[in-house]
Amino acid sequence: MAAASRVPVHIVTGFLGSGKTTLIHSLIEQKPVDEKWAILVNEFGQIGIDQAMFDARDDVVVKGLPGGCLCCQLAFVLQAALVNLLARSKPDRVIIEPSGLGHPAGLLDLLRGEAFQDVVTVQDIIATLDPRRLDEARVREHDTFQDQLNMADAIAITMGEQASSAQHQQAQQFIGTLWPARKWVYTVEEGVLPVSLILDSGQARQQDQPAMPAEHQALAAGPSLEGAFFDFPPPAGQPQQQTATALGYTSTGLRWHPTERFDLDHLAHCVGELPATARVKGVFHTADGWKRFNRADGALSVVSSAWRQDSRLEVITPESFEHAALIAALLIKLHASRVGLS
Repeated sequence: MAAASRVPVHIVTGFLGSGKTTLIHSLIEQKPVDEKWAILVNEFGQIGIDQAMFDARDDVVVKGLPGGCLCCQLAFVLQAALVNLLARSKPDRVIIEPSGLGHPAGLLDLLRGEAFQDVVTVQDIIATLDPRRLDEARVREHDTFQDQLNMADAIAITMGEQASSAQHQQAQQFIGTLWPARKWVYTVEEGVLPVSLILDSGQARQQDQPAMPAEHQALAAGPSLEGAFFDFPPPAGQPQQQTATALGYTSTGLRWHPTERFDLDHLAHCVGELPATARVKGVFHTADGWKRFNRADGALSVVSSAWRQDSRLEVITPESFEHAALIAALLIKLHASRVGLS
């Protein structure tokens, strides 16, 4: 198949809470009207939250792949999902958002392998960088964080409004040490990245990529279709809970029946008082309608949501944190936030 007829695939990578989903939202809003896009969202957490973060529309197909890392645990699931998506939806463009803990090496191996070499072409890899993360030794020294940026062709500096001038300067200095130089570095304002940066992008560099870290290799799984998005909500009054630990972090996913409603103010208080180190995403049926919650580095945003399948919450903390006690206390508070059934 000629290169011009291959479907362009864009990878938007970046560490936990660095604004990848917000950035992809901004690209969708600028999408050419004559193009159909497919979005593949991988989440480290055990339930799919990010799929619920996208509103339904005819010209954008969204597929969530929760429960692990695309490069190792879900590689076979990704291959099956992408083959199905290309055959059934026939998109003009694909955007893949790996988990914030996902290593790009395995994903690139798959996309450049025999199964897809004549079907897709990998465009410039974009990494998101929150300048504040460079102040955190745990993140700054994390192999995956470093490799995401080293393997990127371009870097989008996100969360700029929340970073200081000194943190911005530190980020620019850090990016300046990367070699070869990135094709572009763009400071995102209000979550918006110009769509021209992906529409006009070239093919990703065929560089010598770093080896997949040992902690990812240990998670590599054989062919399996586990980790698929849940089809049915739990019974009313019986929230579902799943917890897993990998790559230095622990995640818990919680789900409730869609008829259960929550008090919005009480809910926001419960989520808002969680430790700043906790990454929190969710969608809830509240007395004020369906709402999306997103909290990174202690900052909480709440917006309306078109999701109606169920209420769900994902909480991710560093592995050393007292995660079980945190979730147990949170469940009690969330139960008190319920205002009945719709």
